Amino acid sequence: MPASQPIAVFDSGLGGLTVLRALRERLPQENYFYFADTRFLPYGDKPEVFLRERGVLIAEALARQGAKAMVIACNTATAAAAEAIRAATHLPVVALEPGVKPAAQLTKNGVVGVLATTRTLHSDRFQRLVGNHANHVRVLAQACPGLADTIEHEGADSPAVGKLLDAYIAPLAAAGADVVVLGCTHYPWVAEAIARRMPAGTVLLDTGEAVARQTERLLSAAGLLGGGHGQLTLATSGAPQQVKTTIDRLFAQTMHVEHWEP
Repeated sequence: MPASQPIAVFDSGLGGLTVLRALRERLPQENYFYFADTRFLPYGDKPEVFLRERGVLIAEALARQGAKAMVIACNTATAAAAEAIRAATHLPVVALEPGVKPAAQLTKNGVVGVLATTRTLHSDRFQRLVGNHANHVRVLAQACPGLADTIEHEGADSPAVGKLLDAYIAPLAAAGADVVVLGCTHYPWVAEAIARRMPAGTVLLDTGEAVARQTERLLSAAGLLGGGHGQLTLATSGAPQQVKTTIDRLFAQTMHVEHWEP
């Protein structure tokens, strides 16, 4: 496979753009294909069997299109479908998961908060993550139904997002969590708002940089690192104009979005 082929990044929506940003900062020479499966947004309330089948369908389509690697830039999709996706494709696959392990290592008072979708927190994968790496600390798993969808459709600074953050952050602040894991790729868009609702000095953990490092390692091991020209293609299974409007707002720049259906 030519090294100039793109790295495919997919998410249910546009939260994965925070992962794409970290990838482009670390690997600016690579070509990227970002796919937002907005026709089925949000993933957080979908049955696990649907997410598994959808993830495999997307992975197989991305492989046929010529992607040289795949990044699952969605905690919910990782929790439900990562194993099935890896079994279904020959591509190197990097999967995103909440940063429970580094959080457990960083906490000073033994209280860690995890903000994520209900589907992520209820998954066997998340339970194994906590059991393997955080048995010695108190993990406060805070489900945030509706938050990712509201960030995407109403905007990170909207009153609706602020109201949800008030409800979801308050238990973590009251419990004294000194490390908070941003367990959904949409949440870095509201990191400052989360920090304002937590005590000063609270550490917020985003796993985008770790994903970028792992992607670099896998590509290097496969002899597929480099070869691109920094090209970016954005695609959605939903309405391109609607996605374009959201991307323009989040990034403060105009980008072309095409329709693509796996």
